[in-house]
Amino acid sequence: MPERRPTRALPGALRPLRTPSDAGFWRSPVRGARFTAVLGVVLLAGLTLLFVTGLLSYAAYNPDLNPVNDKTPDKGLLGFYLFSWPTGPHWLYRLTQGLHVTVGIVLVPVLLAKLWSVIPRLFALPPARSVGHALERLSLLLLIGGALFQFITGLLNIQLDYLFPGSFYTLHFYGAWVFLAGFVTHTALKTPQAVRVLRNGVPRGEADTLAAPEPLPATLSRRGALAMVGAGSLLLLITSAGRSFDGPLRRVALLTPRGGTDPGPGPNAFQVNKTAAAVRITPADTGERWRLTVRGPAGELRFSRAELLAMEQHTAALPIACVEGWSTSDQQWRGVRLSDLAALAGFPDRPPGVFVESLQRGGSFRKAALRDNQVRDGRSLLALVVNGAPLSPDHGYPARIIVPAAPGVLNTKWVETLTFGEL
Repeated sequence: MPERRPTRALPGALRPLRTPSDAGFWRSPVRGARFTAVLGVVLLAGLTLLFVTGLLSYAAYNPDLNPVNDKTPDKGLLGFYLFSWPTGPHWLYRLTQGLHVTVGIVLVPVLLAKLWSVIPRLFALPPARSVGHALERLSLLLLIGGALFQFITGLLNIQLDYLFPGSFYTLHFYGAWVFLAGFVTHTALKTPQAVRVLRNGVPRGEADTLAAPEPLPATLSRRGALAMVGAGSLLLLITSAGRSFDGPLRRVALLTPRGGTDPGPGPNAFQVNKTAAAVRITPADTGERWRLTVRGPAGELRFSRAELLAMEQHTAALPIACVEGWSTSDQQWRGVRLSDLAALAGFPDRPPGVFVESLQRGGSFRKAALRDNQVRDGRSLLALVVNGAPLSPDHGYPARIIVPAAPGVLNTKWVETLTFGEL
């Protein structure tokens, strides 16, 4: 009899076609409950810090003080009043916003790894097996959608790439509350399980629902995968955190537009956001014809730069700290105290808040309001000089506001009018 040769099955005939809703579709040996729990605990701490520092940044703008400070109209109960933003310590906003942005960048690899670890659950069928399961799926949808939206818009804002429709402040504000709803719900539902898995592993007799039922051969351990995520976060920390520090760290801040070496030589060689050219401020606007208008109960007063320089001058060492997370070291500012200008305007005893208007004709924060506690602080100046030299055009010549602990956008440049009184 002729020898019978075994038939060879076609590769596709060994296994039925699988879709993402099939557990066998996901075959990475790295996925597992403990791997996901470790990432979840890191995100729990990091995202909580992001939300707290985000709220502090919201408070720092004094949104309840004047409509021009509030970039989130019709916010209703979501825009609850926190507290009057203080002026000390003078590096407060530099710290809180630096943490907000730096931690957000560093968490990107952790967030992506966490999403990758749970992606099989997004395709699991049926969509809801019970009320509790439906709540978990809904919280997961809000959490993932909100997190991706917040991280993407935040990173674009850091890079000054406004590719999204509408105002960053409004979008990020409402996105934060959507994210928080999913975050709180998901945390309440999953934290007990994550803690149990981290302490004791997956209990005997229970299936690890995140582990692949038919894993491929391992090429990387779970510890190795966690090490890779940590290395990615460390790399992002090194290449971004330096935008808030002078020296070598600033030179390696390659991922932020305010990183690198100081811009140019001389006393004005520190970072700026908007340049004079970008907002169409010309020498004619800031030349000999420029006058500062001060309004209050004493009427309307007008001062030339020479007259302001003839007044009693004061010095304050203060940084510039911006919402994008970059900041400068303390610069030596010199000028007239806002409280002294308030006295000239008719408030000699207890200065009130002030409404500041810039020569800048368009854009956000062309106008800004400062609280009375900010005006009363002796370090709050209408600055005319920085580091012993006149302000450069890009730093606000002929005069700019400088206030301790305030966001950079409230330190108005190219000041034209100061109105003291009710805001």
